Amino acid sequence: MKHYLHTVEEVFADIKSCENGITEAEAQKRLEANGKNKLAEGKKKSIFARFMDQLKDPMIIILIIAAVISAVTEYFEASAAGEAFFPTDTLIILAVVIINAVLGVVQESKAEAAIEALQEMSAATSKVIRDGKLVSVKSEDLVIGDVVLLEAGDAVPADCRIFESASMKIEEAALTGESVPVDKIIKLLNGGEKNEVALGDRKNMAYMGSTVVYGRGQAVVVATGMDTEMGKIADALAKAE
Repeated sequence: MKHYLHTVEEVFADIKSCENGITEAEAQKRLEANGKNKLAEGKKKSIFARFMDQLKDPMIIILIIAAVISAVTEYFEASAAGEAFFPTDTLIILAVVIINAVLGVVQESKAEAAIEALQEMSAATSKVIRDGKLVSVKSEDLVIGDVVLLEAGDAVPADCRIFESASMKIEEAALTGESVPVDKIIKLLNGGEKNEVALGDRKNMAYMGSTVVYGRGQAVVVATGMDTEMGKIADALAKAE
């Protein structure tokens, strides 16, 4: 359903919600059915892959070449002298290379863990009406049908159909490239002969990745996660060769 081409009443009927939002129980059901409201994360590298990445460093490659040259040199010297061959220098160099790679992997893992901890601590929250009450929930736990309160300074947490606007303006440069904030309205739009409206002209919608810069309003969530316009862009980038 193209929610921007329909009235607020039709949108609420389609997503089975209302101006007072949905219940907490219904929100949990929808969350389990549709998943978290966040973009898909790239696959994390395995420990082995990280270790191999450490060995790709130019200085490490030079050390490995030096170890090979040292081994060859020591072999011929030992053969010429009639002595037993034992690559002392080579083993020392390889030990340094391995220790350096292991430390690099450990530090990288610690850094990732620290970033994940910070992200968990600073997880964005949204003001939502559930069970007829205004509550604060993690943005990643939003579901279709949630009614979100938007005020100046808020980041839009999901794709929403606006049904209340008090001089609300939203900056959508991340999606449309248009730096000038867009005045938001409530009424449905006219799609013309093609029954379509360009993304930048959908003035009754608020999209994930945009920011409220003026005024306030309320909107109902109509798409979350990878189903949002931002999610579609992320998916296209991931599939691009």
